[in-house]
Amino acid sequence: MVQTKLDKADSIDTKITSNETKISSYQSLQTLLQDLTTKAKALSNPSGISNQSVNVFAARAGYLTANGDVTASSVVSVDVDSGTQTGTYDLEINQVATAQKVSSGAVASSSDDLGYTGVFTIGTEDGTSASIDVTSDMSLSDLADEINDATSTTGVKATLLKVSDSEYRLVLSTSDTGKTITTSTTSGDDVLTNIGVTDSSGAFADEIQASQKAIITLDGVQITRDTNDISDVLDGVTFHLYATTPTDTSVSVQVAENLTDIQTAISDFVTSYNALRDFVATQSATASDGTASSDAVLFGDATLRSIDILLQQDLNTMIDGESLGSIGISFNSDNELEIDSTTLQNALNNNLADVQKVFAFNMTSTSSDIYLLARGSKAPSSFTLDVNVDASGAVTSASVGGDASLFTISGTRIVGNAGTAYEGFSFSFSGKSSQSIDITLSYGLAEKVRADSDAVGNATSGTLTSTILNIEEQDTDLAAKSDLIRSQAESYRTQLTQRYARIQQQILEANSTISYLELLTSNSD
Repeated sequence: MVQTKLDKADSIDTKITSNETKISSYQSLQTLLQDLTTKAKALSNPSGISNQSVNVFAARAGYLTANGDVTASSVVSVDVDSGTQTGTYDLEINQVATAQKVSSGAVASSSDDLGYTGVFTIGTEDGTSASIDVTSDMSLSDLADEINDATSTTGVKATLLKVSDSEYRLVLSTSDTGKTITTSTTSGDDVLTNIGVTDSSGAFADEIQASQKAIITLDGVQITRDTNDISDVLDGVTFHLYATTPTDTSVSVQVAENLTDIQTAISDFVTSYNALRDFVATQSATASDGTASSDAVLFGDATLRSIDILLQQDLNTMIDGESLGSIGISFNSDNELEIDSTTLQNALNNNLADVQKVFAFNMTSTSSDIYLLARGSKAPSSFTLDVNVDASGAVTSASVGGDASLFTISGTRIVGNAGTAYEGFSFSFSGKSSQSIDITLSYGLAEKVRADSDAVGNATSGTLTSTILNIEEQDTDLAAKSDLIRSQAESYRTQLTQRYARIQQQILEANSTISYLELLTSNSD
């Protein structure tokens, strides 16, 4: 009787376990969709300055080509920021920057007291200086430590050089290239002259290496800098100079799209999509009898089926006559993507604009005063944006087809309102007069996949998040019901136990009475 009640709880617990398994599968799907969203985002030309670092089509690389008898990589390397303007430049390295180095004379011991007492200043020309106090009990090693303690101020560092067991030298050098050391005695003994760093006139007695600036010639223009790391000549480009280029040689520096990064991003995108397809295949598998396989937890699930179909539609879309097949990517018999590396490489080398067109979002307009800050995914592919400004040049309204309710104006920003086709879009308008601007949008495959996979898999706003929360709430309710049933069943067990205990006691008492009566009867016989 108790078990009949507990069977209902067991049935509920089975449902909870089934739901937990389903949640786990949904979470796996969510993780796969989030990864696909990330991989698609890199190829989608995401809007906003902060996203340029993940936009693979904005990635740049510096390609070096030797002109003449020179090994390009041995004389220079370059770093290029994302979004840097592409171009080719001719570079000659006429002189590399060096730090000044000067040496003291020979000192017999690095640890014996020097016996000098005095104060001198040390620093760099056009820089800051510091005073160094020397006491009679200081050694050459102590002097080096005192100088190094002030390096952050002076820009001069000291190195103790052991020439032999009985010969040590103090070497002073500038921390930065292109700088020169300055010294002067303030009071007491002329310590630097006494140890041979300077002569009686105050000049350095032994200059190991002279300070010099870097000199380059870029496209025929000579440029001088203090450092070998030059980042302020071309926007977004940093040159790292290693050596001079021999006479009548140069290095051609080409700033161009980073094709290696683009190819890797495409490969990562394909791998991510195929991982999702593998998951879909597992969840759709059937057993020999035609029923769902034991691993197919989401068999027949509407969310799984709809996102699978939607993504396949996205990937089969033609973009201005171009498709995945145009660049060497096709579906195999399992509906997974395959890459023809040769075709893709040729497309990257010869038709990069077409590759970008296939994957990325693009906006063109008839006005240079409009700039896209952020974008949604539902706006039509072409529309006319009417922007109205007042006499002061401030934006007062923006509309499409005369409907000004589509946008909210915030300073120079035109923001698409929630619930409209322009939700998620934000434009910046720099014009000072009213304009009608024709805007054309192209949603590449990666942009479509990004939007659709994010709509389902987003950890905060995705439909799977809502589905998982609903099931978890259901499990909470079911668990409460199961606990109540089990509690009631245990109460029922207690009641029955007590009832049958009373009956058993009554039976025992009746049996005792029977025995007593039988005894009386037998005695009377």
